[in-house]
Amino acid sequence: MKVTDVKIVPVDEDRLKGYVTVTIDDCFVIRDIKIIQGHDGLFVAMPSKKKKDGTYRDIAHPVNQETRQIFEKQIFDAYEKMVAEQSPPQNETE
Repeated sequence: MKVTDVKIVPVDEDRLKGYVTVTIDDCFVIRDIKIIQGHDGLFVAMPSKKKKDGTYRDIAHPVNQETRQIFEKQIFDAYEKMVAEQSPPQNETE
């Protein structure tokens, strides 16, 4: 399995920082992954559906820690690149 594309739509909300679409092997897409600012930093929340009892259940998610780490690294790398590109250049003082 290879993550072949990561697209991020930035969101300017208190905790929600962006929506992510990940393409795997140029043939399978997962949408509505979220980047959320938690108490201990950013984390990735997989797409989920609210159940009748008010709890949420992931619709799609990695089945092991290795795959989760691959996803998170690709997503965070793309997010950091996007943030860097959106930041205004720093004024250099002479």
